[in-house]
Amino acid sequence: MVPSIDEGISRMAVHVRVVTPITSKGFRKLSDFRGLLPPGDILSHVEIDKGPASIECEYEEMLAIPDTVAKIIQAERDGADAVVIDCMGDPGLKAGRECVRIPVFGPCETSMNLACMLGDHFSVITVLKRLRGQFENQAKLFGAWEKYASVRAVDIPVLDLEDDLGSTVKALTAQAILAIEEDGADVIIFGCTGMLGCADGVSEGLRQRGYDVPVIDPVPVTVRMAAAVAASGLCHSKLAYQMPPRKKIVGYDMPDLYQMSAHGVR
Repeated sequence: MVPSIDEGISRMAVHVRVVTPITSKGFRKLSDFRGLLPPGDILSHVEIDKGPASIECEYEEMLAIPDTVAKIIQAERDGADAVVIDCMGDPGLKAGRECVRIPVFGPCETSMNLACMLGDHFSVITVLKRLRGQFENQAKLFGAWEKYASVRAVDIPVLDLEDDLGSTVKALTAQAILAIEEDGADVIIFGCTGMLGCADGVSEGLRQRGYDVPVIDPVPVTVRMAAAVAASGLCHSKLAYQMPPRKKIVGYDMPDLYQMSAHGVR
């Protein structure tokens, strides 16, 4: 008989806050995350109040960052144990880490690093061709460039992805096949968190073509990673992500970083 750890041993429950950095109300629902965490853990969700309707370029990402970081700070004060930014641009990731003492995860960084462990070369299948440069820059920033194969696009705007999920899955599958056959990819990453729930359909389409490769749906992977890190008592390094200095800020309604938080005094 194979030895096993007593299944009765439990861990402390964790609270993961998901921050969706767009202002299109209802695009993301709390029910979208059902089943991602085990019973007893908490998953809460907020959207930003100030920023773009969706993020499809660097300019829109910049507009989303201030309120995204404000929502990350508020998550810590609400008692969350970890935060996930619900966008593959990872807007506000580094700034958010500077401002809190709970782990903050971006789905792009998480997915690319996971892809490096699961295969030799990964491709990102995203919404629009214009995002290719952004993902290439992120692969370099996150230390994943050596295993980067390509970025391909389905040419479906973010807010239209759910209009016809069947068509979205077909488009994703077609581009994933091209990434495997023409670009040498052996791992596929969805390049938009709006593609949540499409991984099973794409995986099945690839298997029908004889390709048994991982298809990374960034939201489930990142939420579960955030919960695991929080449950392990780990966080990003405050030597790497030091608290911002005290100084006057003009024009931004941001929380006071040095107020009491649910996780202790600043």
